[in-house]
Amino acid sequence: MSKSCKGLAMELVKCLSETDCVKVENKPFRECAGEKPPSISSECVGLRETYFNCKRGQVDMRARIRGNKGY
Repeated sequence: MSKSCKGLAMELVKCLSETDCVKVENKPFRECAGEKPPSISSECVGLRETYFNCKRGQVDMRARIRGNKGY
């Protein structure tokens, strides 16, 4: 279950690496992940929300019994 969000994490890093926040402003990924939509694309915002829900599902006891919805 610890690896069920790994695919989403890799997609998010790939998406963030292509944004101006990382390329032009040279900010780290963690700072850019918290930015609002004008600074990063709406696709990255969607991936961030999906990744958050995946990580939250790992600590939710109801989801732990059934297993996390993988990517």
